Amino acid sequence: MNSLAAVREFNSATRVQEALTAGVEKAALIWMAERTPRAVTADHLTLLGLGAQLLAGVSYALARWNRYALFAVIFFIALNWLGDSLDGTLARVRKQQRPRYGFYVDHMVDTFGASFLMLGLAASGYLHWQVALAMLIAFLVLSIETYLATYTVDRFHMSHGLFGPTEIRILLIVGTLALYFHPYAHLFGRDFLLFDIGGTIGAAGMILLAVIATVRHTIELYRTEPLK
Repeated sequence: MNSLAAVREFNSATRVQEALTAGVEKAALIWMAERTPRAVTADHLTLLGLGAQLLAGVSYALARWNRYALFAVIFFIALNWLGDSLDGTLARVRKQQRPRYGFYVDHMVDTFGASFLMLGLAASGYLHWQVALAMLIAFLVLSIETYLATYTVDRFHMSHGLFGPTEIRILLIVGTLALYFHPYAHLFGRDFLLFDIGGTIGAAGMILLAVIATVRHTIELYRTEPLK
């Protein structure tokens, strides 16, 4: 079977998007895609998203010495949203979808970008490296579950409950802005780094979502393929 035939037989999984901002975001992305210059391609936007996420990580690291770098973090996170979210919409609006290529490249870019972002956070001094590692592991576990579910149950969950990538970026932007004014939080009679608290909650939340999704999909697959 040649590669062209393989592409023709490939069926994209059903996309599940139930995040809080999904409706508004979809309309905004289509509006922007229809007005994007023809010289700009989906690949350009993917590279823009990756570069912005790498620079966000660098900016977090630089904030260890100059807290004004936190504003650069916010700018690059917003730029990452533009590139990472608009690339697929642009391809669909122009009817230039490459489902295998797009799915693979987009999520490998997300993996490398998230790893670099957590590395920058770990070097920032605004949270302990152990918390950054926990967040990265939780992200990877949830991502692996999502990709396996895409293949086995034919559904690609772009969000888990009301939270998707855009909601996470919004929380990260709000938290980063709060870091500039109050890097510590008082809890249980002690002072903790604000991002240590937020990062711990975030990591625990992602692991919980992964466990719930794993149980749900395991039951579904067990019922789909019962023992004979």
